[in-house]
Amino acid sequence: MEICCDLEVDVNGEETFMVDKNIIASYSGRLCKLFGKSKGTTSTLKVVFHDFPGGAECFELMLRFCYNIGRTEITPSNVSLLRCAAEFMEMESSLSGTGNLLELTEKSFEEMRYWSWSELLMVLKQCQRLLPASESSGILERCLDSLVGRLAVTSEASPCPSTSSPDSSGFRFSFDTKSTESLKTVFSRATWWFEDLLFLSPVLVKMLAKSMVSWKFDHALLSRFLVYYHKSKLYTASSGEKCRIVETVIDLLYVLDKTCVSCKSLFEIHRVALNLKINRSSRNKLENMIGSKLDQATLDNLLVPSPYGMNYLYDVNLVLRFLKAFLRGQLCQVSSMRLNKVATLTDLYIAEVAPDPYLKPSKFHALIVALPESARDSYDEIYRAADMYLEVHSRLSEEEKMKICSALNHEKLSAEACIHLSQNTKFPSKSAVQALISQQFKLKSLLHATSNTKSCNGSPCRAIEVGNETKKDESEEQVVLYAGKLDLPSDNKNLRAHLQGMQWRVMELEKVCRKMQIQMAKIMKSRAPSQSHTRSLPRLCS
Repeated sequence: MEICCDLEVDVNGEETFMVDKNIIASYSGRLCKLFGKSKGTTSTLKVVFHDFPGGAECFELMLRFCYNIGRTEITPSNVSLLRCAAEFMEMESSLSGTGNLLELTEKSFEEMRYWSWSELLMVLKQCQRLLPASESSGILERCLDSLVGRLAVTSEASPCPSTSSPDSSGFRFSFDTKSTESLKTVFSRATWWFEDLLFLSPVLVKMLAKSMVSWKFDHALLSRFLVYYHKSKLYTASSGEKCRIVETVIDLLYVLDKTCVSCKSLFEIHRVALNLKINRSSRNKLENMIGSKLDQATLDNLLVPSPYGMNYLYDVNLVLRFLKAFLRGQLCQVSSMRLNKVATLTDLYIAEVAPDPYLKPSKFHALIVALPESARDSYDEIYRAADMYLEVHSRLSEEEKMKICSALNHEKLSAEACIHLSQNTKFPSKSAVQALISQQFKLKSLLHATSNTKSCNGSPCRAIEVGNETKKDESEEQVVLYAGKLDLPSDNKNLRAHLQGMQWRVMELEKVCRKMQIQMAKIMKSRAPSQSHTRSLPRLCS
């Protein structure tokens, strides 16, 4: 057979091949169609390929197949290259009838289950290099499915229970052992493949994760891999690559079971994302995931510096978005315990940002009212933070001060906080009046409850005459409310006199209530030996 070099082929600008037009066209439907339009041409033709999959290396493998009369050794090391070349050159049949490259590569892929783990990884690396041709041909998806199938079979861990935390172990093992060393060994078996798959690009990681989800793979194990991938790849990645890695990991974690994604890992990802320009959608997803786990966060997690160009110290808007995300997640089922934890954390944060001279009153107020009043059992911490804020922001208008004070629930302030507020010149006079009225109402309610208390046997208690006692109980001296001079504006003498009068009345009510409680306790003590069905007195004025 006479061989000539009448065709010049430029492959992606990498290399130029001089080949026999008839030989290569007899195997390639693509070139056969092309040359059919140029019949009768005797001069040397030139073909330029700009997107040949695998470049010059892949084209040379295909040429060897053609020049070897449709025969070549197909192994895991070259099967993906030959398959993509066959797809590109449309080598579905041979004019000489000697060989069909597509059929030969298909037979090789059908034997994929016999490949070793290293051979499967080698093919997967080639498929990644051959994108998008490997994806369009379907071989990439087949490789990933084969890989996930092996991981599902060889996994040492059973699916994690819904209550498990990926911060601890994240897995429930199929055997019982008390040995810590054995636990570590088994855990390492469950994660042995993490390091092997670090070569995957974000595109392939996304495809891998979707395949794992379709195989009902353990979400806790998958989330751990994604976090491990995120940490490991960032060290050597460029700025653009970091953005793609972070966005991919966030998007994948978002679709997993939220109980299998740790709060600590989310904040680590968030810390990296702060310095990157990731898209708004991924950023919102990350903030929503963190918000849903806000009861597991710490104060240090929330103390995020404000964005560049902002004067205030910490990013208050970010925390407000976290709180909104938390409340959205609690619409269907509100947990009072989780709500109280978030309220405690928020109060610590408010106390931390209160001394910031650049924090606007509207933002400070928004932090206080972000959670419902039912989230807090006491507003004392909020009062102390507001006191600090008003001290730093002494130039606020009365309207701005009243807006901040309106966020205080005076009924949930302790007696000490109420009396301190009534004498606090940094707070508006109206707020001081509200505090005293609230405290007076609480004491009147307590006194009323005391007078209506029944005896141990269900009969009305006898009247107790309250007199002056020469020997006072130690607890009686701890008067919660006391009379103090109010340092209100001098032009409001009537209000000052009224407040002083209210304070004295509240103090007297407190003394009466305390004495009645002591007298009733003595009566109960004297009756204790003779009456067996004794009921305990309610805690009054405490």
